Amino acid sequence: MAKYLITIVGPTAIGKTSLSIALAQHFNCEIISCDSRQFFKEMQIGTAVPSSEELAAAKHHFIQNKSIFENYTVGDFEKEAIAKLDELFLNNDYVVMVGGSGLYVDAVLKGFDDFPEINSSVRDEVKLNYEKSGIEYLQTELEKLDPKYFEVVAKENPQRMMRALEVCIGSGKPYSSFLNQKKNTRNFTPIIIGLEAERSKIYDRINQRVDTMINEGLLAEAKDLFPHKDLNAMQTVGYRELFSYFEGEISLEFAIEEIKKNTRRFAKRQLTWFKRNEETKWFDYLNNRQEIINYITGLIHYS
Repeated sequence: MAKYLITIVGPTAIGKTSLSIALAQHFNCEIISCDSRQFFKEMQIGTAVPSSEELAAAKHHFIQNKSIFENYTVGDFEKEAIAKLDELFLNNDYVVMVGGSGLYVDAVLKGFDDFPEINSSVRDEVKLNYEKSGIEYLQTELEKLDPKYFEVVAKENPQRMMRALEVCIGSGKPYSSFLNQKKNTRNFTPIIIGLEAERSKIYDRINQRVDTMINEGLLAEAKDLFPHKDLNAMQTVGYRELFSYFEGEISLEFAIEEIKKNTRRFAKRQLTWFKRNEETKWFDYLNNRQEIINYITGLIHYS
């Protein structure tokens, strides 16, 4: 019997969690999360972790299972996620995967890409230039050397940009040229569902979500994490802006507006990333759930 990984993608705040639970309940299966920030148990409010009611409605994996103090890479996630899928498929023909982290989705669906070994001197030079000239150096150089990857990279994430820049400089080739080359064999058939909406509606939902996070205690959560602001996991929208507020650089009101603005930018990059995959079937976020279920069932019956 064929195995199916029903994958739900789309921009932040579009309703992926509620759809994933509806599908998991319909197909009587479990959920794998591939949101790269919901892995961390210290980050709850700011990463929109599913509520206790949502977690109880369907069995979830890779939610708050790591600590911000662990060095957890997309390669680590790929290995753990594939092992978990192998386990789940022993007893079920379906698993739902949900998340907005495009790199992590691709790692599970296609396999993690092979990159050339980069001389440590290149890595040291990139890091030194970043420490000296700031994130603008990374953005400027990466846009020049790999405009294709620059379009979709998280431009506020120095670690990710440094890694891409190391590869560009060390190999003499764009980082993007190494992406999606390796096609690992998978023991499942992917069915990819995308949720979308008009941009104004996505932005409204993001603004409302940020206000809700503030009301639910994001300020206190960020204050607790402030001593660890230099960790890789902390280079996350919703926390970085509040860290600037704690340091007296900006007002709280401005920090909240920056969170909204940077989250809207993130959502735009998510859509750019996910729209590249022609195998994705897109639905409006208000589409009737039964219509989506019928589409999936049709694919299963005819495959």
